[in-house]
Amino acid sequence: MSDKSDIFKEAELKGVKNIILIASGKGGVGKSTVASSLAIAFSREGYKTGLLDADLYGPSIPILFDIEKERPQVRKEEDKDIMIPVNKYGVKIMSIGFLMSHDDAVIWRGPMASNALNQLLTLTDWGELDYLIVDMPPGTGDINITLAQKLKRAQAIIVITPQKLAISDGLKAANMFLNKNLNISMLGVAENMSYFVPAKHPDEKYYVFGSGGGKQLAERTHTELLAQIPMIQDVCELTDKGQNLFQSENELLIDAFQSFATKIVEKTMKEEKGSMKNE
Repeated sequence: MSDKSDIFKEAELKGVKNIILIASGKGGVGKSTVASSLAIAFSREGYKTGLLDADLYGPSIPILFDIEKERPQVRKEEDKDIMIPVNKYGVKIMSIGFLMSHDDAVIWRGPMASNALNQLLTLTDWGELDYLIVDMPPGTGDINITLAQKLKRAQAIIVITPQKLAISDGLKAANMFLNKNLNISMLGVAENMSYFVPAKHPDEKYYVFGSGGGKQLAERTHTELLAQIPMIQDVCELTDKGQNLFQSENELLIDAFQSFATKIVEKTMKEEKGSMKNE
């Protein structure tokens, strides 16, 4: 086990260019599906991509990638065991789900959970990455705060559903990152399940959960609405089978995630050029 003081030290991750925290104010908004699909979208565009499943109490990334039985390889480095991420669809993946039985419950208090997360983050050989996507736990608890402290140069994206009631939860998550004690910049907002498109009527849109939530949250946090992701009929079937959304052959869904990834690349590259000019 690592020293307890390591929990509060910033993780260097020297080979990682950009770190993106995918967060939500509550569960059930499709955050993990968004995080995994975004990681695959980056990989499809040729970017070196990693995905950390930081939801210790409910790791779902192994299920979404159909790699529940996979286990990371381990190599010795001095007195440490360094884990090699599982690779699928060109994405380097690490999850607590690889290190425990699928049916086991994680019964850890805050310090134990934070220590475990610290080891997942820092004892993983991520190598050179253009983007490390972090699937955060829902809410604003210990693990979220620990991650924000360790990944101070990260940027956050809040995932919400479109109804106005979702704004309150999303705003709490955003305000946690924007708090002066954490000071994580907001990259933007992603609105999931924006509208429903029937398979037999692809030109029709039904706003099942209302509309406008993502735009309002973006305005209230002085950031940008990066994506409005449609609700497609076969998404549940695909994810249950461990297939990625790009295998759906649904152009509307694929275009939504590719556009999402492109906007993030444009924003991060612009910010990188700006920081270089200021040096």
